[in-house]
Amino acid sequence: MLHVREPRTLKKPAGKSTLTIADVTADAALLPAYDSHERIWLGRDDESGLTAIVAIHNTVLGPALGGTRVWPHESFEAGLTDALRLSRGMTYKSAIAGTPFGGGKAVIIADPKTEKTPSLLSSYADMLAALEGQFFTAEDVGLTLADADFLRTRAPNVVGTKSGSGNPSPVTAYGVFLGIKAALRHRRGTESLKGVGIAVQGLGSVGWSLCENLHEESAALTVTDIDTARIEEAKKAFGAKGLAPDTILSAEADIFAPCALGGVISRETIPSLRAEIVAGSANNQLARHEDARLLMESGILYAPDYVINAGGLINVAAELAPGGYNRAAAMAKVAQIPKTLSDIFTRAEVQGRPTNDVAAEIAMERIRTAAAA
Repeated sequence: MLHVREPRTLKKPAGKSTLTIADVTADAALLPAYDSHERIWLGRDDESGLTAIVAIHNTVLGPALGGTRVWPHESFEAGLTDALRLSRGMTYKSAIAGTPFGGGKAVIIADPKTEKTPSLLSSYADMLAALEGQFFTAEDVGLTLADADFLRTRAPNVVGTKSGSGNPSPVTAYGVFLGIKAALRHRRGTESLKGVGIAVQGLGSVGWSLCENLHEESAALTVTDIDTARIEEAKKAFGAKGLAPDTILSAEADIFAPCALGGVISRETIPSLRAEIVAGSANNQLARHEDARLLMESGILYAPDYVINAGGLINVAAELAPGGYNRAAAMAKVAQIPKTLSDIFTRAEVQGRPTNDVAAEIAMERIRTAAAA
């Protein structure tokens, strides 16, 4: 386990809170996933059981914005690595999407089914309030719309609530849906999904909404989830074929849509893929950056995750726009995801480069331009 130094209190929360907030940037810099992150905060409260990490990667474009993930990581180091990787992806996502925000992400190391108590969330809200101005957050894996509403009553820097833009998951799913059609059009010259085989890994809020969109256009769905009941529901709702989680990667499909946790595309799993396109909502789909080159060399078109899944970010970011949330304006911006992807696909093809290299280059171009302004 990574050694964490004696906590340095950032701000003592009001009342009798036992929360401590420590700057652990120097410790995080020892990990391979560290990428010149600006600040890493650790929040701990023994009474509530909170262990929360807020990773702020880059704020050149604006304050950090990213979801809060609640997940029972096997170690503190694993949770920290997840936060580092996710926050870096948020920097690129915000830059590509053209939002005035930087990249950040929060990870609460806890089982969302058994350990996500009101006491734990209250302690986390204290941490968020102390970070106001540095970090804005919303839902992610393990954190629900109801949880976001709970946090918002205690911390001002929470978006994606019922009183704001609402649940971002359907908007994320819609952006992925549009991105899948863009990838299909680039590969086959048509965006018709009728009869197109799509293997969806993960039936959480985003994965389920994506299946609804795909089913409406007569795609042939194959699905999996760690919750077997969810698979049965999808079979009934969408006429989908259900598979065990460990077999979905090798499913006969035209498109593989990873919509669960990250790291599923790797040098070990790519040889098993039968799909010609990888396009899904999961963050950090690649186990390693260089795995995108293996996909390219295998003839598989990859839609960079932080480009195709930016819909939710665009929607919650709109809450913070001058004049407040405007759904029509937010959805118009989401509708630009296919064009962005098409430009990346074309540029990558012309240059003979992996799509994620091109996407990262575009993001960094925008960040460098902003830094020089």
